[in-house]
Amino acid sequence: MDTFQAFWLGLLQGFTEYLPVSSSGHLAIGSALFGIDSAENLSFTIVVHVATVLSTLVVLWREIWQLISGILKFKWNDEMRYFVNIIISMIPVAFVGLFFKDAVEEIFGSGLTIVGLMLLLTAALLAFSYYAKPRIREEISPLHAFIIGLAQACAVMPGLSRSGSTIATGLLLGNKKESLAQFSFLMVIPPILGEALLDITHLFSDSAVVNISVAAPETQVSFTSLVVGFLAAFVAGCLACKWMIGLVRKGKLIYFAAYCVVIAIVALIFA
Repeated sequence: MDTFQAFWLGLLQGFTEYLPVSSSGHLAIGSALFGIDSAENLSFTIVVHVATVLSTLVVLWREIWQLISGILKFKWNDEMRYFVNIIISMIPVAFVGLFFKDAVEEIFGSGLTIVGLMLLLTAALLAFSYYAKPRIREEISPLHAFIIGLAQACAVMPGLSRSGSTIATGLLLGNKKESLAQFSFLMVIPPILGEALLDITHLFSDSAVVNISVAAPETQVSFTSLVVGFLAAFVAGCLACKWMIGLVRKGKLIYFAAYCVVIAIVALIFA
C-alpha cells in the first residue's frame, strides 16, 4: 500500500464511519479496487479505526466531559444513567468479539458478495425506519440500549452499517432522533478501542511477527502510509461526525438508503 492509496482509503474510512453506509463495506470495496488484500493490512485497519474514534472525542468533547463529570459525582444522576446504558449496549458486541471473532474475520475475507448483500440490508433498515410511524420517547431505556447494542453486534458483518443499524433500530423503537446519533457514536468508542488493543497485541505476538516478516513486500504498510491514512481518516471523521448528527436531526436518512443500493450493486458487480 503506497501513500496515495493510504490517503484515499483513510478518507473513505473517515467519511463513512459515521454515515449510515458501512465503513467496512466501503473499505473492502476500495481495497478491492486498488488490488489490496485488506486482510493483509491489519495495522492500517487499526490505525484508521483509532483515528475515527479520536475524531469522535474531538467533536463530542463537551458531551463526553459532561458525562465524565457526572459519573465522578458517584451518585445516580442523568450522566450515570447514560453511562450505564452505554455499558449495557456493549454487552452483545463484547460477546461476539470474545466468542465469534475468528468467524467474523473469515466473513471479512469472503469477498464482495456478502458486502453487497449487507449493504442492501442496510438500505432496507434505513428505508423502513424512515417510513415507520414515529413513537417518540424522551430517553433511551436500558432495554432499548441493549436492543441497539444487538444491532451494533450484528453490524460486525461487512457492509452492514453500524451507525445505520443502531440509529435505525433506535428510531424503530421510538427514541428521539436528537439523542440517537450521539448515543450511537459514543457507544462504539469502548468496543473499537478494545478491539484495536486486542489487534495490536495480536500484531506484535510472536506468530504475527513471523507472518509479517514472510509476507510479500506489496502487503506491507510503511510508516508514512500509516500516518497519511491516520490523518485523512481523522479529518474526514471529524467532518462526517458533525454532518451526521445534523442529518439525523433532520431525518434525511432515506437518501443514504438509495446510496447503499447503488454501492451494493457496484459491490455485486465486482464480486
